[in-house]
Amino acid sequence: MITHQYKVLREKQKSIREGFSDDLGLRVHRALSWVGRAEEAVDQNDLDGAFIFYWIAFNAAYAGKLPEDADASLSERVLLRDYFSALLLADSNRRIYGAIWQKFSGPIRVLLDNPYVFSPFWKSQRSADKNSWMPRFDSAASRARTAIERGDAQIVLEIVFDRLYVLRNQLVHGGSTCRSSVNRDQVGDGVRILGWLVPIFIDLMMDNSDMDWGQPYYPVVSI
Repeated sequence: MITHQYKVLREKQKSIREGFSDDLGLRVHRALSWVGRAEEAVDQNDLDGAFIFYWIAFNAAYAGKLPEDADASLSERVLLRDYFSALLLADSNRRIYGAIWQKFSGPIRVLLDNPYVFSPFWKSQRSADKNSWMPRFDSAASRARTAIERGDAQIVLEIVFDRLYVLRNQLVHGGSTCRSSVNRDQVGDGVRILGWLVPIFIDLMMDNSDMDWGQPYYPVVSI
């Protein structure tokens, strides 16, 4: 069950947005609009749509301009790493920690044990050795378990969102049938995880408006 957060966060945004920089104001405004749409999809039992809309909200919150000569995949990981670091620095009440270890420890563990959201699994299906992914999967699982045991929220977030990114690609790039029963479990878990964490991320950004959350890649412009 997902507790809807849009209305509460929207009211908070309206009451304090005068103190936001233009960049933060745009990020929060866009991200919240997609959280609202995701919650509508949840109410309609449209898990595919909800996942995609929550992911767009997440993108609106963190995405920035990549260097022109940078490797896109590597630079995206750096952006995510830096974004998570900033969130955890801002999270004085350890809300993210609570969400990971108390609210969603079960779904997160299930997600991390699922090879269908592990990128090397799919790459191996297109190679001669269909089992080449297994050692890397075991290594990643061990790293994730160690991070969970140590309470390392940074590493857990990076691994969880890496897996969710694979699921995002499956949906957005047509690698999944709409409302298919094949991937219901991971989509449902993904919606629950994003539906809880993304609003926390946005709330932390609003509470820490003095921090630099970066310039949106697509600013509002007129010609």
